[in-house]
Amino acid sequence: MTPRLLTTGLVFAPMLAGLVAPAAAHPHVWIAAREELLFDLQGEIAAIRHIWTFDEMYSAFAVQGLGKDGQPPTREELAPLAKTNVESLAEFQYFTAAKTGPHYHEFGEPRDYGLEADANKIVTLRFTLPLKTPVSPKKPFTFMVYDPTYFVDIELEKHDPVILKDAPAGCSMTTIKPEPLTASDQGKLSESYLSGLAPGQDFGVKLATRTLVACP
Repeated sequence: MTPRLLTTGLVFAPMLAGLVAPAAAHPHVWIAAREELLFDLQGEIAAIRHIWTFDEMYSAFAVQGLGKDGQPPTREELAPLAKTNVESLAEFQYFTAAKTGPHYHEFGEPRDYGLEADANKIVTLRFTLPLKTPVSPKKPFTFMVYDPTYFVDIELEKHDPVILKDAPAGCSMTTIKPEPLTASDQGKLSESYLSGLAPGQDFGVKLATRTLVACP
């Protein structure tokens, strides 16, 4: 990452720095996520569309120096940042894990990505993450969105957190909250705030909500 990119508000630059250098307090960035599971004409799961809204402080960092006359930046102004952000996430599997039974699915190149800022300059990143091979939902399909290091706290929106788009009739969807942290894990998390060190490898999965989808 170049200093110029950092000063123009690259959304994921400091986040990625925290991922590769674990001496960063956790979390530093908060995301309210809404997910859309996209089905193809054959009734198979073809992609996951992410809609991630960043916290106020981080949004302010992202848009600094952009926009005119105090107005939020346009999608066109944010387009170069969107491209860099999505490309940077590839190294971290786009914070997305999907599986059927014990088998994890692979993703293709993201598409339809873009950043936008609302009237309050709150930034939202949208991108579609296709599965390399569409998946039949006749066996339960599970996916999670999380940062393994917990540098970024990703929580699903409270209302309509996951939407099934063009799903076959009879499909069901359930979100499963994580189990409460054990006393040991809670201690590790507390220590991470005090020490500035990561709470542990793949700690974020312990705080991730699972979404389970099944169709007849």
